[in-house]
Amino acid sequence: MGHKPKIGIIVGTTRQGRFADGPTNWIAAIAGRRTDAEFEVVDLRDYPMPFFEEMGSPFYVPPQNEIALKWAAKMDSLDGYIFITAEYNHSVSGVLKNALDYAYKEFNRKPATFVAYGGTGGARAVEHLRHILAELQVASLKFPVHIGMNEMLGIMREGKTMADYPYLDDTAEKMLDELLWWTHALKTARESADIRAAA
Repeated sequence: MGHKPKIGIIVGTTRQGRFADGPTNWIAAIAGRRTDAEFEVVDLRDYPMPFFEEMGSPFYVPPQNEIALKWAAKMDSLDGYIFITAEYNHSVSGVLKNALDYAYKEFNRKPATFVAYGGTGGARAVEHLRHILAELQVASLKFPVHIGMNEMLGIMREGKTMADYPYLDDTAEKMLDELLWWTHALKTARESADIRAAA
């Protein structure tokens, strides 16, 4: 006990030309100024898993796919998550849903928050993602960052950067404060349960 919690910044799309890199670098820079946790970018491009084709759910049996096992081990090593999520057809990307399907217990009783972008600031993707995470026993939190079309078009067409939208920094700080409160609380609870189980 007492070690800094580890937070994964999960990049939820893999396509060429993705918008995700800007928000990922932005939130990683803000998070990197904190001293109450360690943050790590986890890019799904580094975990090219096939469409889920295991014999059973990871709720019952671990995957056999080697890359999926590495993905699950990485998720297990983290104490909380920030999902960088696009909105595709009112939901999350297929590659993110597929990755979530490849692990179960590794996610249990940990908090997650979101940096979302797209139509309505990616709000519909976040709502779908909350439902998926609930089944994985993840506590999804109240204050995500929503990057709307105004900001996206400014960045993609007008040469602006995230720094041109300083109000998003304020939202990010509030989001991180909440995430770290829950991360510390749930990490302490998990460790206490582990100690009792080992006694």
